[in-house]
Amino acid sequence: MRSYNPDLTPPWKRSAPVPEVPADRDLVVEEVTTGFCGAVIRCEAGTVTLEDRFGKHRVFPMDPRGFLLEGRVVTLVRPSAAPARPTRTASGSVAVPGARARVARAGRIYVEGRHDAELVERVWGDDLRVEGVVVEYLEGVDDLPSIVAEFDPAPGARLGVLVDHLVPGSKESRIAAQVTSPDVLVVGHPYIDVWEAVKPASVGIRAWPRVPRGQDWKTGVCEALGWPAHTGAAWQHILSKVTSYKDLEPELLGRVEELIDFVTAP
Repeated sequence: MRSYNPDLTPPWKRSAPVPEVPADRDLVVEEVTTGFCGAVIRCEAGTVTLEDRFGKHRVFPMDPRGFLLEGRVVTLVRPSAAPARPTRTASGSVAVPGARARVARAGRIYVEGRHDAELVERVWGDDLRVEGVVVEYLEGVDDLPSIVAEFDPAPGARLGVLVDHLVPGSKESRIAAQVTSPDVLVVGHPYIDVWEAVKPASVGIRAWPRVPRGQDWKTGVCEALGWPAHTGAAWQHILSKVTSYKDLEPELLGRVEELIDFVTAP
């Protein structure tokens, strides 16, 4: 049988509840027993450290009804930790809290495929919105000359292009040479596909496998790594492992930064 211990204290003798106040830094309170008055500078392990106007520090337990705040008795409690705001974007740039997306510039950055665009958004999305730069994908570079001609680049509407496997003597390098001008910058990375620009360690593999010439590279990668033969799902897995610029190879990082600087130059 449960014991029952009612509170027989008369209502007029019971202590009225007092408010609980977070012991936030710089809160000025008075300790009821000693009369020591000071600002909170530290709160840890059930104690609070106060600093008075002369710079003297004293540590007090955070007992119930232990402090006065503006003449009222209060109980100090440990402040809840506020979520820390990121100070850097995924690209490593200084974050701008509360910044709104800028109206899109006339200039653009084109990348070769959808995966390239998704990777650029993943790492540089915040920076691009602050700068008002739109990224579009080409689905290949074969039609790049006609696309550039239609875009009609100008000093106030520059065009930057990121190309996969831009190496000397390649088809991509010959196309790039056709369109490069003071208002068109074509840069590229040496990888067959942008998948390779993600560091193997970030994906949890030792290295990107070598795929025999003539075989679809992405399909070959999935086979070599024992992944399901679904390149779309494989890419989503790879992309999920990218959280910042630290997960990408320098050969891609430098080229994207170069393009952003080019299209945003005054």
